[in-house]
Amino acid sequence: MCLNPSFNHFDTVPLNASILAAIVVPFVFKLLGGLAIWVVGGWLINFAMKLARRAMAGGGNLDPSLILYLVNILAALLKVILVVSILGFFGVQTASFAALLAGAGLAIGAAWSGMLANFAAGVFLMINRPFKVGDFVTGGGVTGVVEEIDMFVTIIRSLENVRLVVPNGKMFGDTIENFSTNPYRRVDLAAQLDITADVGKAIALLKEGIKAVPNQYPGQEAVVELLEFTERGPKLAVRPFVNNEHYWQVYFDTNRMIFQVLSKAGFPVPRLPVHMTSAAN
Repeated sequence: MCLNPSFNHFDTVPLNASILAAIVVPFVFKLLGGLAIWVVGGWLINFAMKLARRAMAGGGNLDPSLILYLVNILAALLKVILVVSILGFFGVQTASFAALLAGAGLAIGAAWSGMLANFAAGVFLMINRPFKVGDFVTGGGVTGVVEEIDMFVTIIRSLENVRLVVPNGKMFGDTIENFSTNPYRRVDLAAQLDITADVGKAIALLKEGIKAVPNQYPGQEAVVELLEFTERGPKLAVRPFVNNEHYWQVYFDTNRMIFQVLSKAGFPVPRLPVHMTSAAN
């Protein structure tokens, strides 16, 4: 076997190093450049969002819920543009990427039809305006204060101070009760009397006692009337009117007033009648 003395495997080291440097170093620089574009672009998008939010709010004509909705859509569009720009920086043809994105959008749209339905429902919520940010509503199976109307979901804070995220499709497809639209609402309470109680006297005492309950809506006199008869005795409807902000305070104060007025006047505690029958021999 003949060996070529002129061949040395160490001669390949400089060649491999140069190839490695020619490929890896530009890629690293491009990677760092893409990262820099992402960081700077993200900062610029956040800055643009602040300016857009301030400009929309400064006019005073747009509702806060509409402002949040428009800002979220604008942020999503700007992030898509940023991603396309970074891909173009890496040499990816943006035209082919746009076609690929459109095709992927159709595939994703078919698979995620629910997401598109939530987006469409969000648009209709903004157009029809059944509620706005800050309203106290019941809808989508939950009750609370609307904190945000996003592109796909509505965020509600419940009475227990729990953050609830409801899909816009469910919110728009359900019956929506908006308690903040009208200036006042009615508190429905009842006072159960014993069968031997003087109904007229109880009504007169409760009408006088309810005047002391604070934060009732001015100009709307509370209703105290006979509601129905039960096996325990007559039941009175006690219904003050109140602004939504003071609903629970009036609710609890009125219940306390009913108990104090009736017990102080000596009204008997309602009892459930029990009929005893002897067993047949």
